[in-house]
Amino acid sequence: MKRLVLVLTCAGIALAGFSQKDSTIKKKDRKRDVLIETNYGDMVFRLSDSTPLHRDNFLKLVKVGFYDSVLFHRVINGFMIQAGDPDSKGAAAGVPLGMGGPGYRVPAEFRTTHFHKKGTIAAARDNNPDRASSGSQFYVSQGRVYTQAGLDSLEQFRMRGRIFTPAEREAYTTVGGIPFLDQNYTVFGEMVRGFEVLDSIAAVPTSKGADRDRPLQDVMILRTKLIKRKK
Repeated sequence: MKRLVLVLTCAGIALAGFSQKDSTIKKKDRKRDVLIETNYGDMVFRLSDSTPLHRDNFLKLVKVGFYDSVLFHRVINGFMIQAGDPDSKGAAAGVPLGMGGPGYRVPAEFRTTHFHKKGTIAAARDNNPDRASSGSQFYVSQGRVYTQAGLDSLEQFRMRGRIFTPAEREAYTTVGGIPFLDQNYTVFGEMVRGFEVLDSIAAVPTSKGADRDRPLQDVMILRTKLIKRKK
């Protein structure tokens, strides 16, 4: 099984550095989508009201500009693309990344209705016993399309007794995803636009060296912002 990321929540930069910006989450903010502008195109995500801790934390970081100029530092085609390490801003080529964060964790919010279909946004984490999330690092699921037999095999050998619901089977056999991560990492939203950008980023050449899985050419988040939802 591929290593699942994730990050050690060492005390990186703190939000105090962004204190000049308004990090207060207002009711109207929770009704907006999140636009992530990258040098490969734009992706739009809708955050879930059933994961309020992760939703509000992500909205706060977006509002203060935390993710602006951050890299997608870990990219695995057919798996996921990961960003959110503040140490990646301006990082020299070849430098291993993935250890930075705001210095706190977010308690896990596992929901049976949230699973890793393609396009979901989820929180990375280290191997802490509570499976609490990194304060800032996140990944976007890409995964692959499964057959019904493939899902049967996962249930038998990897899911520890958990059975896929009809909705999960429908998603994993059509759009695809990463079913073996379900209920281990908090999924807190899903993509509403930009699937072609996800696939383009996932396909970039990556390092096989000490900075393993880092894109050889920087994939950067240029800016994030809250935008009005489209019906």
